Amino acid sequence: MVAFQSFTPSLCRLLPVQNGDEVDEKPGGLFPRAFVDAFRDAPDLPAFEHGEHTVTRGEMLDRIAGFARGLRAAGLAPGSRVALDTGVTPEAFAVRVAAHVVGCQVVGLRPGLTREHLRDILARDVDAVVTDDAASRPEPAAAAGALRLLETGGALRPPKGFAPAPDDLTPRGDRDGVGVIHLTSGSTGRPKGTMVTYGALSEHWALQPARWTDRVRRLAARYERFLLFGTLTSAVMFEHLGLALLAGGTAVIPHRPLVFPDVFADLRITACMTTVPRLHGILDAVRDARADTSSLRALVVAGSPLAPHRLTEAAELLGPVAHHAYGQTETGMLTLLEPEELAADPGLADTVGRPLDTVGMTVRDQDGHVLPADRTGEVWVRTPDAFCGYWEDPKETGDVLRDGWVRTRDLGRIDARGYLRLTGRARDVVIVNAVVHYAGPIERVLASHPEVDQAYVVGVPDERTGEAIHAFVVPQPGRAPAERALRDLVARELGEASVPAGVSTLADVPVAASGKPDKAALRALLAPR
Repeated sequence: MVAFQSFTPSLCRLLPVQNGDEVDEKPGGLFPRAFVDAFRDAPDLPAFEHGEHTVTRGEMLDRIAGFARGLRAAGLAPGSRVALDTGVTPEAFAVRVAAHVVGCQVVGLRPGLTREHLRDILARDVDAVVTDDAASRPEPAAAAGALRLLETGGALRPPKGFAPAPDDLTPRGDRDGVGVIHLTSGSTGRPKGTMVTYGALSEHWALQPARWTDRVRRLAARYERFLLFGTLTSAVMFEHLGLALLAGGTAVIPHRPLVFPDVFADLRITACMTTVPRLHGILDAVRDARADTSSLRALVVAGSPLAPHRLTEAAELLGPVAHHAYGQTETGMLTLLEPEELAADPGLADTVGRPLDTVGMTVRDQDGHVLPADRTGEVWVRTPDAFCGYWEDPKETGDVLRDGWVRTRDLGRIDARGYLRLTGRARDVVIVNAVVHYAGPIERVLASHPEVDQAYVVGVPDERTGEAIHAFVVPQPGRAPAERALRDLVARELGEASVPAGVSTLADVPVAASGKPDKAALRALLAPR
């Protein structure tokens, strides 16, 4: 078991004050108090940069206060559930923080959700939908139906001459209430939501400077100019954006289509999140074209398995900037391998580093018993910023949350020094481009084809995407299903991202001693000979 700093549960005492406000006694206060305080302390520092346009921290405070007042005027209050359909802009960040100031439950509508997914999500007691521009984002607007639709440039925009009052920026969330619901891709058939309380957000490893450890401070010091792209609905992107802003850094939003690694020199980027496939492209460009990455101080690699030789190559080509991280949406970042550690011991390239100081970590057997060092089993973790459950899914919540511990369903072993080596997964998923795809729904769709008797899906290593989806099908007697037809069927039912990269036909499927289909044997069929 890896030792970790003790922490108190999410429950805490709230003392009423004379004006009816509630003051949180925890260090740093209730989320998002840390953002309010950091922006108020340095109002002239730039918070966001987009092309030639810069927004200072003082200007961000005014926008947050204005949006908070607009949300309250629209009838939203602590506990209200608001869905955000916004892009990557300073306004999008401001309205997200404003919703938290009000004390709302925030649901981020991630890009790529189908109209059916959107309708399903918005039917789950959502009180309002906030969007940048309903005209340019028609799908969420259409799915909203009779729900209140609030535009950041319309109903929520504060009037001219708006002067924030101190009360506009007082956080009103319930420490034990849900603060944010992060949605998955919907590859399971229905987007899964991970719920995080205001208490957990208030003790988050990145979002609460009062609790930063030395390792977090070292990382934060590298985030002077953080490259912000993708989507603010990503739990990973939001936590690293928060780390940058709370450390005094600037979030830099590209104003032209992203081209890696040229963007680093073009925008003088010092810190960036990256997936394994993007890292491969960066390394290829640096090796072949000698691209300029001299501004970089932190390139945090996460999301899918990284081959040890690639991490070693990153250190050789980029210098001491590559940080290898491991975490989950349910838990936030759990471990970190710093470049200095790799330089001191190159044998650590096959690890994902050591747990953060606030993370408790054990490796357990299938019965839940803790295993000694260097024994392989399922990784269990305990952290103060972990999720509190899956949205409207008590069964899955019960499977994953056990007596304050989170079952990661990843397999690994911890050595005597506390370094974690991941070896596989206890859950049946494939991670492609850092996106989790569950095998079950893909198998069910393939098996629904009239010419298919059985279907099985496995993940195989892929140099560009981390892993790739490969399907094995056993045809109905006398039938030979066309691969194109099977791929098209998956695309129609689950979307292009779930389409197998390869399909193999078998007369029968290998069976393990347990009597179940042997997926390890299926993977072995694809191994180079």
